[in-house]
Amino acid sequence: QVQLQASGGGLVQAGGSLRLSCVASRRTFSNNGMGWFRQAPGKERELVAAISWNGGITNYADSVKGRFTISRNNPKNALYLQMDSLKPEDTAVYYCAAARGAVSWNRDQYNYWGRGTLVTVSS
Repeated sequence: QVQLQASGGGLVQAGGSLRLSCVASRRTFSNNGMGWFRQAPGKERELVAAISWNGGITNYADSVKGRFTISRNNPKNALYLQMDSLKPEDTAVYYCAAARGAVSWNRDQYNYWGRGTLVTVSS
């Protein structure tokens, strides 16, 4: 099976930073859009950041715009999410995923998923 392994989560205080990483194995996603999702207890899964196949286009949810930065390194088959100025409401399990097409802001277009990494932001 295709593997998307996320890492880098942890416990930080409000205002702190974390950098999440996701490495794909068994296939390349260099022609696919990719994204980061998060899900908090009792809430729907939310697409927070997306990036096009070559990194030329990025999109962010309003809740994280200006604080999070998505990037990718296709030769390394890796995806990153730099999270700055973290808030308690950012607390969630974060997932990386790959889209069917070159870029997508539609959750239904993502069909490759990895295990999540927990981010906890204390007050």
